[in-house]
Amino acid sequence: MPSALDLRIAQALAKLTDPGAPMALTTIERFGTALPMIAAAPPALSHYFAHFCAQHGDADFLVEGDERLSFTQTYAAARKVAGALVEGWGVKRGDRVGIAMRNAPGWIVSYMGVIMAGGVATLLNGWWQGCELADGIRDTGTKLVLADPPRVKRLAECDEDSGATLVSLDVSLPIDQAIAPLLARGGGADTPLPELTGDDLATILFTSGSTGQSKGAYSDHRGVVQGTFNYLAITLAMLDLVTQDGKAPSVQPCTLLNVPLFHVTAEIPVMLQSFAMGRKLVLMPKWDAEDAMRLMAREKATYFVGVPLMSFEIMTHPNRAQYDLSTVASFAAGGAARPPEHVKRLEDEMGGAHPLLGYGLTETNAVGCSNINENYLAKPNSTGPASKPLVELAILDDAGQSLPQGDRGEVCIRTICNFLGYWNNEAATQAAITSDGFFRTGDIGYLDEDGYLFIVDRKKDIIIRGGENISCQEVEAAIYAHEAVAEAAVFGLPDARFGEVPGAVIHLKDHGALDVVALLDFLKTRLAPFKLPARVWLVADPLPRLGTEKIDKVSIRAAYRKLATLEGVG
Repeated sequence: MPSALDLRIAQALAKLTDPGAPMALTTIERFGTALPMIAAAPPALSHYFAHFCAQHGDADFLVEGDERLSFTQTYAAARKVAGALVEGWGVKRGDRVGIAMRNAPGWIVSYMGVIMAGGVATLLNGWWQGCELADGIRDTGTKLVLADPPRVKRLAECDEDSGATLVSLDVSLPIDQAIAPLLARGGGADTPLPELTGDDLATILFTSGSTGQSKGAYSDHRGVVQGTFNYLAITLAMLDLVTQDGKAPSVQPCTLLNVPLFHVTAEIPVMLQSFAMGRKLVLMPKWDAEDAMRLMAREKATYFVGVPLMSFEIMTHPNRAQYDLSTVASFAAGGAARPPEHVKRLEDEMGGAHPLLGYGLTETNAVGCSNINENYLAKPNSTGPASKPLVELAILDDAGQSLPQGDRGEVCIRTICNFLGYWNNEAATQAAITSDGFFRTGDIGYLDEDGYLFIVDRKKDIIIRGGENISCQEVEAAIYAHEAVAEAAVFGLPDARFGEVPGAVIHLKDHGALDVVALLDFLKTRLAPFKLPARVWLVADPLPRLGTEKIDKVSIRAAYRKLATLEGVG
């Protein structure tokens, strides 16, 4: 039966979303059905930025090092960028404009400017090597890329032409200096901008699936805005509950921005939601647990989110007692499951801050499920129920038929927040979206009697390393590019820090012709560092095969996971 917290959340959401309430629902016809939408949400992100930056005005918004930008200052910088893109660089409605840089105020201002100019913000993975970046740029027809110097250098080192114009922005500089190269060709705060609607395209984010090549998942403004407002609804509901309990927050909302902005978690529930909440974002260019605690204490952070590894490193850090983290109310995680024992420790050891878990995907604009506070403690293996008010969750078989409660099948999500498709890849789009609008996540799971989702396996051949998806096929293809390799199988190995890391078993054409160090040096030029195998076995015998002559990855994975565990113990 529903928990006491479930019932309270449902009541609080009803107060927000019932007819006549501040976030009352309407519907929109899609896939032959009426999907719920939040009526008060603005039609496009350009309106969203303008409204909430004006509302929060001089309050701190972006903090990095010694630089502090208010909401007003951030919007003013973005407005100049938008005008320069339109007048100086010829960006037109629907043009893809790439962003390839580390987390910085300049990244956020660039994102806002691209959106306000009518461009499609194409969020290139900042961890990619040069040729991976070039592939993403070419695949999406991106003609203009805003990049920081390290990403510009990587692209220059690649022997493949991306076909895009690069604008180098040194985001380590104060914001006016960082965006100066964009403004040099004219245009600015007074340049007229297009009037955008919910049907205009807003973003392309990249996702690694089982087929190897990263796919660009594109979304319209309606989907991104509604995804943001779905998060706002649950945030406002929880604020109502803590206020009822006499624990209303007394300081400005503040969170550490420590996950990469090209990921949907940082983009929507962290960055975009912060505009409406008036929340301060404290940026750290590179993860370090002690630096994170120092910044959280200094800025009085109220919320923390990251991959499970991050909160675990804070919890177990030997110097944690030196930092006052008493303002932090929640330690949230996404991208991978937390070990159940970590959930209880976070509740017991973090001074009253509650553990949270979110489940969403790039293709759902981060919405999906959430497991909160005591519900998470009661069901630590669950990702929680569907996130109301917009998410519909189903467990489907291969034919798209709904399975009974308790049966295992593919986890599928339907919502107006979902992406529209994969750029220039209609076959992948058709395979991912059912005729009635459910997105097939590739995860295998079941729903319990309370509607809580439990994920038990993955249908897709991917590894999730600290929240970052890695295609086994992509890593295998890079290994096969070495002339000495005859056969290769890549799979996930359990890892205490990252959840999973890549492992590889390789049979060479001539045994002894290649060693592991030489192979990894070869792969470093082709794969981002997080995709490199953490453990490689070079074997003398051909890899086992199925009756279909395909390599038997199931038995290989089982055998070498066991071997890795034994070797780890030894």
